Amino acid sequence: MISPDTAARRRVTATVAMALALGGCTPGDHRGQGGDPSGPPPAARAEAGPSSSTEPSAECPATGVRIRSTGGDAAMGLRALGLELVNCGEHPYQLNGYPVLHVFDEAREPVMLRVVNGAKEITLGFDQPPRQVTLAAGERATAVVLWRNLVTDSTVVATNGEFLTVAPAAGQPAAEVDPDGPIDLGNTGRIGVSAWKKADPSTPAPTRPSPPPAPSVVPSSVSPPDSRL
Repeated sequence: MISPDTAARRRVTATVAMALALGGCTPGDHRGQGGDPSGPPPAARAEAGPSSSTEPSAECPATGVRIRSTGGDAAMGLRALGLELVNCGEHPYQLNGYPVLHVFDEAREPVMLRVVNGAKEITLGFDQPPRQVTLAAGERATAVVLWRNLVTDSTVVATNGEFLTVAPAAGQPAAEVDPDGPIDLGNTGRIGVSAWKKADPSTPAPTRPSPPPAPSVVPSSVSPPDSRL
């Protein structure tokens, strides 16, 4: 037979044990288990940006190369955007041809246009044929994208691209690069690009492309380029 004092002590012990169990279970213990999320929603995480240890510029893609733009130059309707490819991998990387470009509008829909390898229909001085380029680890190759903001037919809507992707060659993964402003093609429907060439290792990485040379024949609808070209 259990005495009243013993029963009372057992009730107190059970009450204390239950209080301790409930006190140790906080809302954070259940996060990520199908109820509360374990962190901010994906959109919020994206807006917060990467941490300093995972900065995209410090990482080397699986392709072993990193592509970026080096800034644009514009004068009297002629646009030039520099491209740089860096072999950030551990093995030699070979190039032999032209960058592969794709332009997208503000809704990220592809812009239908013709890519002119060598930019011969746009300006002169960038039509050197491609050559075999072998980049050792850390070496760079450069190219230039060119187009004209030219409207020759008022019945044709002018085209503006907002995003640009560049692949080292056909069939290879593309990287999005900063076009340094709108890709304002007017109604020309074309964009040009020079062949990849190896950068001189003694030359520092450019921040802007070299200005295009003045064309020998200027379209009648375009004013002559200024002294920067």
